[in-house]
Amino acid sequence: MSELQLSTKHLLGIKYITADDIHLILNTAENFKEVINRPIKKVPSLRDITIANLFFENSTRTRISFELAEKRLSADIVNFSASSSSVKKGETLLDTVNNILSMKVDMIVMRHPAPGAHFFLSNHIDVNIINAGDGTHEHPTQALLDAFSMKERVGNLKGKKVVIVGDILHSRVALSNIFCLKKLGAEVMVCGPPTLIPKHIDQLGVEVEYDVKKALKWCDIANVLRIQLERQDIKYIPSLREYAMYYGIKKSMLDTLNKEIVIMHPGPINRGVELSSDVADSEHSIILDQVENGVAVRMAVLYLLAGKRNLAKT
Repeated sequence: MSELQLSTKHLLGIKYITADDIHLILNTAENFKEVINRPIKKVPSLRDITIANLFFENSTRTRISFELAEKRLSADIVNFSASSSSVKKGETLLDTVNNILSMKVDMIVMRHPAPGAHFFLSNHIDVNIINAGDGTHEHPTQALLDAFSMKERVGNLKGKKVVIVGDILHSRVALSNIFCLKKLGAEVMVCGPPTLIPKHIDQLGVEVEYDVKKALKWCDIANVLRIQLERQDIKYIPSLREYAMYYGIKKSMLDTLNKEIVIMHPGPINRGVELSSDVADSEHSIILDQVENGVAVRMAVLYLLAGKRNLAKT
């Protein structure tokens, strides 16, 4: 593995790491993808490291992916779920974390509904923190695995055209992807109903399009997002049926293009809403590759941050 180091001791968001950090993580993930495809999938890289997975929001893919990554690296794991914890009794986030750290935990992987929760913790505790999603802010490891999956399919992302389609307003995946893709030299467009496109998003250097057919004609890659009804306090669209009619991607739409494009989705898919089944399961789709690559990318992040931790101790 590379002896290069990340520029930071935490992964709080893509906005706060460099392009060199991203390249280092993706290159390291290539090595780990080879590891997880061997008959014996474990390496002893984090044998003396204890990692606490703190999930204050529901998660399936991200939580399982991090747990698998940690086990493949031979780390010791502590799993925490807010629904069965003292948080329900009124305990603060900092008290909860400090109680866990008193058990000699070295790294924390955390998902939290409050944007900025990871920054708050990073100013109060002395362990590596990995953001597994904070509200509608960022989801850095999802952006990294998306970039890894794109590179596998199309090669260097410099100059490639990527459109992010769907609920941009409520999506932490969209923001992290924008930061990551821009740092890798890609051209980025967002597409969705006007009510689901944040004001002034063009200031991030992205194009805005409201016609999904035009967006598909423009792009090389379409990363399609779920409508996040659980984060919407008011109705931003008349109905899912109407959204599917105007923004749902169907095989017939792809067949009209005079080129092949790549279809991605961070999951979970609402089949028949943002994607039809014949698109999600087609040769255009790399959705299952994203899931597989998530383990390798998260192994790379954990490994590199553990190296940063060990360097700080010497």
